[in-house]
Amino acid sequence: MSTLEKTESKECTKQPQPLNQLTGSQAVLEALLCEGVDTVFGYPGGAIMPIYDALYDYNEKLTHILVRHEQGGIHAAQGFARTSGRTGVVFATSGPGATNLVTGLADAMIDSNPIVCITGQVFASLLGTDAFQETDVINITAPVTKWSYQVTEASEIPTAIAKAFHIASTGRPGPVLIDITKNAQMELFDYLGYEKCTHIRSYRPSPIVRKEYVQEAAALINSAQKPFILFGQGIILGRAEQEFKAFLEKSGIPAAATVMGLSALETDHPQHVGMLGMHGNYAPNVMTNECDVLIAIGMRFDDRVTGRLDKYAKQAKVVHLDIDPAEIDKNVQTTVAVWGDCKETLPQLTELIDKKDHTDWLAQFRTLEKEEIKEVIQNELHPTGDVLTMGEVINLLNELTEGNAIITTDVGQHQMVACRYSKFKQSKSNVTSGGLGTMGFGLPAAIGAWYGAPHRDVIAIIGDGGFQMTLQELGTIMQFGAKVKILILNNQFLGMVRQWQQLFNEKRYSFVNITSPDFVALAKSYYIDGQKVSERDQLKTALKTMLDHDSAYLLEVMVGKENNVFPMVAQGTSVSEIRLK
Repeated sequence: MSTLEKTESKECTKQPQPLNQLTGSQAVLEALLCEGVDTVFGYPGGAIMPIYDALYDYNEKLTHILVRHEQGGIHAAQGFARTSGRTGVVFATSGPGATNLVTGLADAMIDSNPIVCITGQVFASLLGTDAFQETDVINITAPVTKWSYQVTEASEIPTAIAKAFHIASTGRPGPVLIDITKNAQMELFDYLGYEKCTHIRSYRPSPIVRKEYVQEAAALINSAQKPFILFGQGIILGRAEQEFKAFLEKSGIPAAATVMGLSALETDHPQHVGMLGMHGNYAPNVMTNECDVLIAIGMRFDDRVTGRLDKYAKQAKVVHLDIDPAEIDKNVQTTVAVWGDCKETLPQLTELIDKKDHTDWLAQFRTLEKEEIKEVIQNELHPTGDVLTMGEVINLLNELTEGNAIITTDVGQHQMVACRYSKFKQSKSNVTSGGLGTMGFGLPAAIGAWYGAPHRDVIAIIGDGGFQMTLQELGTIMQFGAKVKILILNNQFLGMVRQWQQLFNEKRYSFVNITSPDFVALAKSYYIDGQKVSERDQLKTALKTMLDHDSAYLLEVMVGKENNVFPMVAQGTSVSEIRLK
């Protein structure tokens, strides 16, 4: 993964100035302003009340979005980070407020989202006494954060927050939590100004690139007859889209995206051969076990990409470019590892590789692609039956948005269909829960995504199950006006679990049929317009109405109840054994 560039911020005091007394809470808000923060997602409570009291005087400088649940707050911060390239910020109180962040922290950790969470805590004198709403949030969150730290004195606040932003946004990005006791929020202290953190002893976010490894990687690539590129989110996080494209086009090598890497390269690029993974495209999965050099850039060889590791790319030499040394050789043994920021390593590699044209090799991918179109894609995008398919909805959406929208998804069949068929022309356009697979992610992430890129259309594609996990965030949309388009693909099942029960448990459907409320009426109770369609001749007009609406809108589309997502690499099989049906 790669370093997030720092955002512009107001000029902040770096040298000691004449003493200025601030409360700890005021120091928190001054730190946020100095870090360029303009939007915070949060929910107040007793232990963080002093910060919210101070926030009253910062209304013109900081936009605070009152979410309806702390989990919604952190997912919104993730969406904001993913579309803006900046660090998302969340406020929550102690106890249940802090523990409600844990799922989002875990999600942000595995998907490398830069987040700073600031939680209130009981008075320092009460720590360890099981006081009202006291939890040991530091030990609870340690496994799912890059760093978590408890502040008990106001004077610690500027330094702690400076470190938090530095750690969250550099190297492989991730979440950080700062827990501030109530007394520290209330104390007056001598404020000497705010200095951004640029160095922490023992923390090395940007490694020195070793040129000999770049040279070895280039030699392997130049000698390859059937090279294949796998690219992930590291390209987006490193803002290295142009560097990657230059490398790709000089090399002439076919390239496939992970779920998290989608939109790093425009979908229609002639060397883009599809998506990897369990429900990815047929050709890239099969050809992984046919290539002679596998070049992985900013991706971590997740099990959903590799299938059975003992049958994964055993014939190939592996080049792995990544900023996180923990990912090197973790799952797949590399031949050459290039440790570093891909914005730095890719240009060095591009300079050393030969300009080539792998037309014949690329044609083999296209042959397999035609087989997938015939067996799967044609029937999914252009069905002849009466029931609507998820794929035809996405196909029409592509036609109307021309690939320029931001797509957020929840988790399940709709997620895989959206990732498979959505067209992307711009980076930072696919916002999904990849590693953790968090149902309930889609709606709050869309809210944050809109605040991160309010000039773009944001469409939340969600299943009927996941929507019911965080639907209370309709209240956030109602109050603050995020122009999010909500597209519910309703198959009246927890579809992905049902698919597995059908394929691997003899169709023993155990608690996967889910009853839903009237989603359109629910939206209207939050003053959000919407409609429901179930007929093909209504679909395009309904999608256009949704997109043209000048505020938030909910469209529910009834799709086939027992349609499955194919291709599929069944658990415990190799990528070569991918099923088309």
